[in-house]
Amino acid sequence: MNVMRRLKSIASGRTSVSDHTTSGDNSKRGKQESLSQPGSARAAAKMAGSVSNASAKFGKTDFDNLPKDMHSMKIKDDNSDDKDFEATLVNGNGTETGQIIVTSVGGKNGKPKQTFSYMAERVVGTGSFGVVFQAKCLETGEAVAIKKVLQDKRYKNRELQIMRLLDHPNVVPLKNCFYSTTDKNEVYLNVVLEYVPETVYRMSRHYVRMNQHMPMLYVQLYAYQICRGLNYIHNVIRVCHRDIKPQNLLVNPQTHQLKLCDFGSAKMLVPGEPNISYICSRYYRAPELIFGATEYTNAIDMWSAGCVLAELLLGQPLFPGESGVDQLVEIIKILGTPTREEIKCMNPHYTEFKFPQIKAHPWHKIFKKHMPSEAIDLVSRLLQYSPKLRCSALEACTHPFFDELRDPTTTLPDGKPLPPLFNFTQQEIAHASPELLQRLIPQHVRK
Repeated sequence: MNVMRRLKSIASGRTSVSDHTTSGDNSKRGKQESLSQPGSARAAAKMAGSVSNASAKFGKTDFDNLPKDMHSMKIKDDNSDDKDFEATLVNGNGTETGQIIVTSVGGKNGKPKQTFSYMAERVVGTGSFGVVFQAKCLETGEAVAIKKVLQDKRYKNRELQIMRLLDHPNVVPLKNCFYSTTDKNEVYLNVVLEYVPETVYRMSRHYVRMNQHMPMLYVQLYAYQICRGLNYIHNVIRVCHRDIKPQNLLVNPQTHQLKLCDFGSAKMLVPGEPNISYICSRYYRAPELIFGATEYTNAIDMWSAGCVLAELLLGQPLFPGESGVDQLVEIIKILGTPTREEIKCMNPHYTEFKFPQIKAHPWHKIFKKHMPSEAIDLVSRLLQYSPKLRCSALEACTHPFFDELRDPTTTLPDGKPLPPLFNFTQQEIAHASPELLQRLIPQHVRK
């Protein structure tokens, strides 16, 4: 059924909005996409009459062995100006399980040279980007994650350039990087990151399998740290992540500290410069992207954050579109038909189509009766059609939904302290008003 027929059916009352509070974990919502596949945007005028074939399959995890195409890798020395390392391979001919990669860091511009050896252990993620495998640093005993991606020899890797800038408690840190080649003379970039054992996606699925909702304290912790990490990358590094989703949010299950990861789609957005609109995984894709906007803002990340928050509260995705076009139908079923002004705010060039008038579905009917009103309010402030009306990341951090985290007596269920939440740097809060700061930082921390 194309988008117009579906919307007309909803408008006429023949189709009702799915009851998220009672529906089960059906196959439609179970098929989460875990990979973003940036590409060219479809013409906006064709959107209403076509179905996107952009669905991405969720990659397998926890294989016992690394794939065969990695077995014949050789480490390639890097001589480029912007990287301060060189790498060699010892003890075998590849990064299969048990093989050791030796990399040298430093040794340029008077810096001392350090050697780090990594023993490959197992694959923890695969996708269109490449593969992520867990390894152990033999010098420190520390577990690391190594993301291996095919590198175009003509260009610098944007993800690596961005990762070099990142330094924040809620962003996974870059530890090292090296290049490798295969027998086919393909060049791969290997990015060494801190290993964090869980993701928000797997944590959420754990509770779904037990037919339980995630404890509200964990929802508060994860949503707050998402917003704090986004504030950092938006306002300090000036980068838009463009693929916020539960699979790209790492969690330490002991401390419940959350870290943004996978900056493969991230970009510094420059006003006036166009960007691709086919970006971000489908369930979390902001409506302006679906409308074909190419001059969007960091507000697309805030929409994604709102979708993640709603999913943690519901136990399933809020907008489970089966295609790019169907995604818009799912959004309209809940937010109602966007007004002409809202469409103009999302994409001023989109003037091709008139949609059937569908009323917004009340937020309190989407969630269970005992859902905290503050949680619903924050979701509603993030999931606005107009990008300018969405909360900024720092504004979201001050929302009353997070007041329990600001209470000095709040601890984790096991009695341990909460992860670091209020150790803001001056850069993070440079543009915050005094009123915002007063709501943001608890009194016991200000003292």
